[in-house]
Amino acid sequence: MSEDSFVEFEPLLAGAGDTSPWKEGAYYADTRLLEDLIGIPIGKGATSQSGWLAKALDSWIAHELRRAGFHTDEVWPRQEAPRVLPHEVSTFINRLPKTMRADLHKRLLKDKRTAPTSAKVLGRAYVKQVDVVVAQWARGPEIMVSTKTMESSFGNNMFNRFEESYGDAKNLRGRHPLAAIGFVFLLNSSIHSQAPGSYERAIDMMRKLKAELDVYDATALIIADWTPGTAEGIKVRPGLVPEDVSINRFFEEMVAAVLSRTPIEMHVAVRERREAREIPVPEQDPEE
Repeated sequence: MSEDSFVEFEPLLAGAGDTSPWKEGAYYADTRLLEDLIGIPIGKGATSQSGWLAKALDSWIAHELRRAGFHTDEVWPRQEAPRVLPHEVSTFINRLPKTMRADLHKRLLKDKRTAPTSAKVLGRAYVKQVDVVVAQWARGPEIMVSTKTMESSFGNNMFNRFEESYGDAKNLRGRHPLAAIGFVFLLNSSIHSQAPGSYERAIDMMRKLKAELDVYDATALIIADWTPGTAEGIKVRPGLVPEDVSINRFFEEMVAAVLSRTPIEMHVAVRERREAREIPVPEQDPEE
């Protein structure tokens, strides 16, 4: 796995398009794309411990947020390198002459302090690497999503995942009380057939993590069929997940949280896609 393993997902993301995920007020995530994305690391034998499977999930969640209408450069990881680049910096670069843009882009790719491959956010007690972020300098982080994946050893690791996730949310919420904070957990479907007790605990865990107002705004469980080492037969199984912790409900709740905490002149494109109408309010951009 290369340092920028996200590059493996670029062709699929580029061909996926960004059509609105909303239909009559309900969110419909493109789970077929998720199957294709996670098929890349699974097909190459990567395990959940490698972190590559989680990066495929991160890429997909970021793509869904762009589909929802959030600005491309405000959603990290970005579809193209550098994966983390403030919208304001990207705007500045795009206004430069073409030859200068190309040179500066090359420099940015080498400057990991200015344009890192992952986003790190200061919480109340410690700095936390956050898997998917929507942010602007002027607004700070508005969406923060943590992800986990697991394909085996469910009984041994489930409680550890719960404990880690709970603590991380408390840390981030302490410094960013208005941000929408979410958690997505991808599990191999063998948990349902081979570890039914862990399956029930996973559902209960998702519900408890969003039961308190100062933890997560939304949580989601994604269960999928896959066999390690082969990209064939990968299938998301929505029927194994209760509606209240489904991925579609997750995006509905996360978007609703952001829009309810910001004035109408912010995230206008998101509001328009969600409501399927034109909103006669110009987007307020801090750079102007």
